[in-house]
Amino acid sequence: MDPILQIRGLQKSYNVPVLIDFDLDLHPGEVHALVGSNGAGKTTLAKILCGLTPFNGGSLRLGDKPYLPLTKDEATRAGIVMVMQELNTIPTLSIAENLFFNELPSRFGIINQKTLIEQAREALKRVNLEQLDPFSRMGDLGVGQQQLVEIAAALTQKCRILILDEPTAALTDPEIETLFTQVKALQEEGVAILYVSHRMDEIRRIADRVSVMRDGRRINTHSRENYSQETIVREMAGKDVWSSKSTQRDLSEAPIVLEAKGLRSEPKVLDLSFQLRKGEILGLAGLVGSGRTECLRALFGVDPVQSGSIRVRGREVRVTHPKDAVAYGIGMVPEDRKSHGILLSQGLRVNATLATADLYSKFGYIHSGLERKASEEGSQRLDIKCEDVDQPVEQLSGGNQQKVVMLRWLLRDSEILLLDEPTRGIDIAAKESIYALLREFVQKGKSILLVSSELLELMSLCDRIGVFSGGRICEEFTPDNWTQEKITKAAFSAYLGQEAS
Repeated sequence: MDPILQIRGLQKSYNVPVLIDFDLDLHPGEVHALVGSNGAGKTTLAKILCGLTPFNGGSLRLGDKPYLPLTKDEATRAGIVMVMQELNTIPTLSIAENLFFNELPSRFGIINQKTLIEQAREALKRVNLEQLDPFSRMGDLGVGQQQLVEIAAALTQKCRILILDEPTAALTDPEIETLFTQVKALQEEGVAILYVSHRMDEIRRIADRVSVMRDGRRINTHSRENYSQETIVREMAGKDVWSSKSTQRDLSEAPIVLEAKGLRSEPKVLDLSFQLRKGEILGLAGLVGSGRTECLRALFGVDPVQSGSIRVRGREVRVTHPKDAVAYGIGMVPEDRKSHGILLSQGLRVNATLATADLYSKFGYIHSGLERKASEEGSQRLDIKCEDVDQPVEQLSGGNQQKVVMLRWLLRDSEILLLDEPTRGIDIAAKESIYALLREFVQKGKSILLVSSELLELMSLCDRIGVFSGGRICEEFTPDNWTQEKITKAAFSAYLGQEAS
């Protein structure tokens, strides 16, 4: 079968090369996975195909014709649709308006609300979100639900090629199954799917072929039958990468550094109680939308607390603003780094030192030399790939942006870190460096409250796992009694009207 898309010798440079002599064929009805470390050029390639950025050399052919998309609309008309890793929604508009933003049903400039709602309900049904009110504001949804709405919007369009860039990063297992069902249906219709992901278990399930990228080049392409995870990781990193597990520790006698009792922060956090000990990683598992993110936001002073108490190192405190939390030695890495974690147009140096500006200033003037030195040393420690520390973070890959947010709190020397999906969108090799960093952090006697949708991540890092369901931690597990099945059952318990066993 002839390829639907041919990429030959593709070149793209900013100040440094991002894509170098890149070749790829994509066939109708295939799922072709694209893997590579952060900064390898995956997202840049996807943006070129979707008309979001121009390329500097090489050629593209779509079907039997040359393809040179100058805008996103041109790419869409040609049948290439993309769901990006970073959310691309308009939070102030309704779900329905986001779904059909470019094709609102209208006559003489007046939107037909009845038709819009009918179409929106049908689109939401395809991704099992029929319970949502199409009139609800997009910004009121959690990141996972917003991601599903974006996928639903893509599925409403007639496309020849669908590009999915880390589509499952914020989704739960049932939501991932829904997505895979839709992908299978599109395959049967002859749609080609370029699937960008770091999750090797998903790639093994869904991909017909896998292409590995490193430093802007295609290193190899494998069929489903002829590769192993170790091979892929080695090709991504250019070397062997060894995974390590945390050792089991008894911290039952360690001092309690953060405690919540009966904390209520409506509408998602209804009765939160837990204890975090010195040197401990306490994980929070649960379904997307269960309130885990809102739990961290309440503890960090972003969302208001209606009742209950927070204690830091044994003393009851009031946290009504993030500056209060920072003063008590608490730092937070948010789930949505683009909206809540970084200043996209500012440089790495400014972003990394936002929480420590007082340490590098005197009489209102920032000592840029000290600030630069701290950010350069921190960037080297976290292996942040950048041209220099003044490069705008919007030019960095998603994983490197996440590392910048983490560097901010490491420079602050925070005693307690609240981490919300800290490895979302980060490749396997980079994850290992983040894991090593977190283990080093707690070995120094500091503590972490970790929210993650990846159970294996929680089970490899945490000393305990609390399962969030129905606005509270409904059950707690330790390494001697946790399994993925038990944790998943507990996560559903409040929604099934039964207790987890």
